[in-house]
Amino acid sequence: MRTKTPRKPPSGLWDPPIDPPERDVAPARLDREAFIRLVQESIDSLPQKFRQLLENIAVLVEDFPSPETMRDMGLRSPYQLFGLYHGIPLDKRGSYYGNVPPDVVVIYQKPIERACATEEQIREQVQDTVIHEVGHFFGFGEAELREVERERRRRRNPT
Repeated sequence: MRTKTPRKPPSGLWDPPIDPPERDVAPARLDREAFIRLVQESIDSLPQKFRQLLENIAVLVEDFPSPETMRDMGLRSPYQLFGLYHGIPLDKRGSYYGNVPPDVVVIYQKPIERACATEEQIREQVQDTVIHEVGHFFGFGEAELREVERERRRRRNPT
């Protein structure tokens, strides 16, 4: 029997209960290398017109957001954040932009795993999170990214 997990909003930020409901099945877990492969596959699956513009950007996998990130974002739990973009969006860069450290997208493994009961759910959430955070790199706002995510969910689960 499969229990219902809390619904997640489409963004990288999720406000789950601090103590998630008990499940019949433990959340899925992947070793770091397998998780990184999912992140890389998600980047590789981006349309070519976007992939070719991904310059001066580092994509990292970490277990959880740092205490400083949690404080800065006003998070109550390290499980609330699936990913985060740090940098200057492509559409905000002027002629002055150069000789700067790379922008960074961080994907948080443990919150994603805790929210997902199966490896396939992890794969889908990683894809959604990568698209969301890379979308910020391109200058998309939250409303635009949520619409992209709603459309992805509709295609995955047509009703």
